[in-house]
Amino acid sequence: MEEQIKILKTTSENNDFISLVRDLDKSLWETYPELKSNYWGINIIELNPNVVIVYVNDVAVACSCFKKYDENTIEIKRMFVSPEVRGKRLAQKMLQELESWALELGFSFSVLETLYKQKVAISMYQKAGYVIIDNYPPYEGFENSICMKKSI
Repeated sequence: MEEQIKILKTTSENNDFISLVRDLDKSLWETYPELKSNYWGINIIELNPNVVIVYVNDVAVACSCFKKYDENTIEIKRMFVSPEVRGKRLAQKMLQELESWALELGFSFSVLETLYKQKVAISMYQKAGYVIIDNYPPYEGFENSICMKKSI
């Protein structure tokens, strides 16, 4: 039976998004225990109207969102794909969906921050056209952060 993949545009109040973000935070805390105390306050998601969730066979397995960074730029946040479905290009699909959505809203650029151990994510972003830039606020001076930017 072929997998049914669906991408839902929603908000940060969606319970599936909240659950997936909990899984993301748990994964990050396990990978980067040294950052837990001084870093995670930056990644709190306030009410956000620009969330996407990927469902495979009606099960929420991946999420991401964006927020306005400045008048022309969005920031991609909280990109997560459950380990059991990695390798299916779901992150690329979410990224394309978010960029298209941002374009519809009049934005021209996308920025994001990831962490240095996220080699697969960094590679995926680069293949999608993102380039590494100097760390932007609030990530200046965070040596574990890799910041990237793309014209969308």
